[in-house]
Amino acid sequence: MSLAEFEIIAKYFAAQAGERTDVALGIGDDAAVLDVDPDRKLVLAMDTIVAGVHFLEDADPFDIGYRALAVNLSDLAAMGAVPSWMALSLSMPAADERWLERFAAGLFELARAHDVHLIGGDTVRGPLVVTVQVGGWVENDRWLTRDGARAGDALFVSGVPGEAAAGLALLREHAASGAAVEHLRARFLRPEPRIALGRALRTRASAAMDISDGLLTDLHKLCAASGCGARLEVERLPVSPAASERFDEEAWLSFALGGGDDYELLFTIPAAHAAELDSKTLEGIGVCRIGVMTESRTVECFHRGQPFVPASTGYDHFAKP
Repeated sequence: MSLAEFEIIAKYFAAQAGERTDVALGIGDDAAVLDVDPDRKLVLAMDTIVAGVHFLEDADPFDIGYRALAVNLSDLAAMGAVPSWMALSLSMPAADERWLERFAAGLFELARAHDVHLIGGDTVRGPLVVTVQVGGWVENDRWLTRDGARAGDALFVSGVPGEAAAGLALLREHAASGAAVEHLRARFLRPEPRIALGRALRTRASAAMDISDGLLTDLHKLCAASGCGARLEVERLPVSPAASERFDEEAWLSFALGGGDDYELLFTIPAAHAAELDSKTLEGIGVCRIGVMTESRTVECFHRGQPFVPASTGYDHFAKP
């Protein structure tokens, strides 16, 4: 006999919801009640992932659960916020208990790592679609936005953009296992939200956002919000040793500039403070200066001093094929 909605919630989600003193009322009622500190700002974000669009149809449910929360936590990281709560909306074709057990295990592994409490949501029958809303807090004095960059600010990126797209390509071709392949697959399946880095940038960066649709696409968004342009030095992009084993330079640059799904942070630092971050790590994460913000209101790419036209600029959900 298949499980009813209430039984699904009680068995797979309510028991693992988490423990936080600021959750006055959580799962089990019509809505949640939270104690919100008046000395801090409440930060909310929500993302949806869809089977066949954001993850492969045959993906491990553990990875789906992990990824559904990770992409949302990445949005809080880009604001310099600390995550606290989540709500889950889960549409699925059937109440498959083995699937639910794996999905919940992935979701709550990441939730426990960041002390995130599940406070409610909804479950329905339908195509496989997962929506997570996350809430957190940030100090009143400073939070990160996309609109603070100015001409002359140095442009940085964290981690190694392009590895997730390379991992997706290997998943699609069912590449034989190996250390490089497993590393790249993991970068797509289980992105690491840069919460600690976002917190460290809160008082350093002039602007920030996470990379979900591709470095160039998201850089255009940051420039539009800030009312300026950017000069991107392609040769400065960090190189992935794992990807170099499997792909040539042309393919790698396409992944790095347009691949998406990295959930790294793209950020700007005022020129006077940029030198202290060059070729260094911040909160254990490598950060790399890849360009400079300009007054042009356009994004220009250069490779070893010459204009460069990328093969791919990023992902658009509603672009015509």
